[in-house]
Amino acid sequence: MTETPPRMREEILAYYARGMEDARLRPGGAPSGRLEFWRTQDVLRRLLPAAPARVLDVGGGSGVHAEWLARDGYAVELVDPVPLHVEQASRLPGVAAQLGDARELAACDSSYDVVLLLGPLYHLPEQADRVRALAEAGRVVRPGGMVVAATINRYAQLHDLMREERYFTPEHRERTDAVLADGRHPYHDEGFFTVAHFAQPGEVTAEFIDARLAVEGQYGVEGVAWLMGGVEDWLDDPARRETVLAACRHIESEPTLLGASGHLLTVGRRPSA
Repeated sequence: MTETPPRMREEILAYYARGMEDARLRPGGAPSGRLEFWRTQDVLRRLLPAAPARVLDVGGGSGVHAEWLARDGYAVELVDPVPLHVEQASRLPGVAAQLGDARELAACDSSYDVVLLLGPLYHLPEQADRVRALAEAGRVVRPGGMVVAATINRYAQLHDLMREERYFTPEHRERTDAVLADGRHPYHDEGFFTVAHFAQPGEVTAEFIDARLAVEGQYGVEGVAWLMGGVEDWLDDPARRETVLAACRHIESEPTLLGASGHLLTVGRRPSA
């Protein structure tokens, strides 16, 4: 009997079909989203092999990162389960986009130099699905190739709501505190986000190991800068933005501060042998 292909939850698909993801990370979007973009770009540019390496951007959304990767000279292909995202990414120069699911990639074995999972893991509430997605990334990347995955840290919502003073609303506080127990963020009709899993840094490395990927490092994306007042003014000025990025680099892999960041990048490799 043929196994049923995996299906993304309807709440998640509906959330991203609203079209907000593209603007979130671009100039003019929320300060925390722009900081996430600049820092993700900063870390990847230091880690990735030289262009024209082949990059598979799994769950790449509307192509915000695929766009600059293609501009940098990489051969970029994007896979995403949201039709709107695929349509948006297909319009970008140098980016090939198609519908697909991180847990069951259509790509051939060992066909890419790098696989990025900058969104899928935090929308897979079940550990087995996250490990399956990481294992698929390990299958399609070449031996010795790099896999980079983004996760949302366990305390990100708590920090975010405290920063915006929404934590003092009893309903928001109750829901936020519930997420801290196991990282499961449920769907709410009037909620700020959709179904998600907020992970502890050590939990992510364990899942990489379960997927037979050798962990090389972890990088706090926003550090503590995303919690500072007025950060949007710093990001809009290129010189001051570089100061923020440089400050984040100082603590990006400090173990005691990894969980303070909103997002975390975990880097691993498929063993050569």
